[in-house]
Amino acid sequence: MGLPHRCADRDDRGVARLFCTGRTETLSTRRYPRPRSGGDPSAARGPSVLPALRSAATAPIRRSIQSLDSEYSRQSMIVQLRHMGIRDERVLQAMARVPRERFVREEDREVAYGDHALAIAEGQTISQPYVVARMTELLDIGPEHHVLEVGTGSGYQAAVLAELARDVVSVERHASLAEHARSLLAELGYDNVRVVAGDASVGFAEAAPYDRILVTAASPGISPELDRQLAPDGLIVAPVGDEEMQHLVVRRADGRETRHGAVKFVPLRGRAGFRP
Repeated sequence: MGLPHRCADRDDRGVARLFCTGRTETLSTRRYPRPRSGGDPSAARGPSVLPALRSAATAPIRRSIQSLDSEYSRQSMIVQLRHMGIRDERVLQAMARVPRERFVREEDREVAYGDHALAIAEGQTISQPYVVARMTELLDIGPEHHVLEVGTGSGYQAAVLAELARDVVSVERHASLAEHARSLLAELGYDNVRVVAGDASVGFAEAAPYDRILVTAASPGISPELDRQLAPDGLIVAPVGDEEMQHLVVRRADGRETRHGAVKFVPLRGRAGFRP
């Protein structure tokens, strides 16, 4: 049987105490003065200001809860990546520091750390965490390395690279994506990333040679343009194949190649990629 719904009488301070389902709430019954005739209605101070004040007061709490949720999800992602075979602790720690939820659409933030690709804009995607981790692991980045990323997309992969490398040049053919990634990376403090809008398929010769080159879109092959921009002891990691299926290929400056599993990326468009 439920508790009776009853309200006590008002006390001598103009306060009514409500006893409802076992909880006690205190509500002021003090009346607020009406504005005088012809006066400014905003001069009245009443309960109408309370929702705005309450919202302002609780906003930091909501942000703190969201931050804790994201941190928990990020650490859970790292545990999952270990179980999936990622062994390089440098890569895992780098990904543990990058707020992936900032690089996805607002409506996808709750699922940002799931092991799946997510659509962003311009028909592009942010790769699933395992693929980001595996490609970064294969790239074998050191803190002295100068890195080229072919295809900026959301900017997430560039942030992971920036955690490990001396500096990163990232090229994106969609100007709107390049601008958004540039702004977000700067906001997050990644001042060692340079985002360039242009034909990513031919790299960025102006800042060559690169110690490492990462291609983040499906390529018909590793282009001569990228080969020429690679340092003598460098390597390239790229998804090579047709537009439907590719294999991760690691290519060294001496031309040796190894393959590391099947993947599926959006096609690389441009002069040295698939034609639009």
